[in-house]
Amino acid sequence: MTKPFQFKASDVKVEKREIVFQGFFRMDKLCLTHPRFDGRNMPQFTRELFIRGDATCVLPYDPERDEVVLLEQFRLGALGRDQSPWLLELVAGMNEEGESSEEVAQREAEEEAGLSFSKLEKICDYLVSPGGTTEMVYLYCGKVSTESAGGLFGLEEESEDIRAHVVSADEAIAMISDGRINNAAAIIAIQWLQINRARLRAGW
Repeated sequence: MTKPFQFKASDVKVEKREIVFQGFFRMDKLCLTHPRFDGRNMPQFTRELFIRGDATCVLPYDPERDEVVLLEQFRLGALGRDQSPWLLELVAGMNEEGESSEEVAQREAEEEAGLSFSKLEKICDYLVSPGGTTEMVYLYCGKVSTESAGGLFGLEEESEDIRAHVVSADEAIAMISDGRINNAAAIIAIQWLQINRARLRAGW
């Protein structure tokens, strides 16, 4: 059996690339071809690509109180589904040029939840939806105290309206099981916490 990853980025031939939309985000149109697994070349095809910057997401966790902080806010992409478009999510923000993921984490924790992380542990990096967008998420768990956490946050100039909720780790896990939490970053982070919870409570 052939092992995975026999091809590289250099095997992709982009014949044409144009910007078809430039606003808060960007959309490009590409004409390209690449080799196939059977040895032939893929006929030239066209795809649109959503050019979106990378982001950092963090699950705030208090190991002493065994609680997490989840942020509730409106998300346009959830409108029209059979659910509320107000989602429970992690602390998150777009990575600015020259800014490390750890710096983004601290900045967004203050802006979105009034928190400061005393420790950050990397969970993983993952491509959000590589069939159509360039976005990579850098995912962390951050140590906080939830003793006085919670409340209303967000930047008016960025049209943010955020309510920070403090919930037990058990309740957060239950929210995944019953579908109240259904966004990828939160699901991955909370399930990671479920696996690593005892270690964090002992070590943090």
